[in-house]
Amino acid sequence: MDAARKILTLVRKLGVLRARDLDEYDLPRTHLRRLVDNGQLQVLGRGLYTLADVELSPQSNLAAVARRVPHAVICLLSALRLHDLTTQAPFQTWIAIATRARPPKLDGLPTRIVHMAPGPLAAGVVHRTIDGVRVPVFDLEKTVVDCFRYRNKIGLDVALEAMREYLRRPRRNVDRLLHYAGIDRVQAPVRPYLEAML
Repeated sequence: MDAARKILTLVRKLGVLRARDLDEYDLPRTHLRRLVDNGQLQVLGRGLYTLADVELSPQSNLAAVARRVPHAVICLLSALRLHDLTTQAPFQTWIAIATRARPPKLDGLPTRIVHMAPGPLAAGVVHRTIDGVRVPVFDLEKTVVDCFRYRNKIGLDVALEAMREYLRRPRRNVDRLLHYAGIDRVQAPVRPYLEAML
């Protein structure tokens, strides 16, 4: 029971536990199934666990994906939703990974992946805490610019809605928006829409 107690303490600390996290502490994975069967843990996805009595937020899938793929950044529709820039509720979690990175296996977690070069992938990353997990997500301005960069994947209407909603906010930073447009190399499509909406 000492191992089970240590596992529960670790889950409290991490928010979402990956089964492989136990290897670092020399804790047997067999206890995970017992803790689930006893009603002390709940399964979020394959190899992902959290406390059974924890009330999960609507963004719990973002926390689960962040724990499963720590080098990914939440982007596009998922980031728009997190920043309250869209009325859409994506059924998949959108993540950005490095251009040459191998797509992760995310059984049980519906995910859409976009590949980005190192510059755009590193720009504008902030962290939010969701269900006790530190989740990397692109900031407001980078998310809006990315919508124009990937408008063929998500639709121009979504990009325009994101721009409109962003420009309605009292604390907007157009210079920062244009800076990210330069990094993403989408100044040409962003600038005319931006000028028309200002």
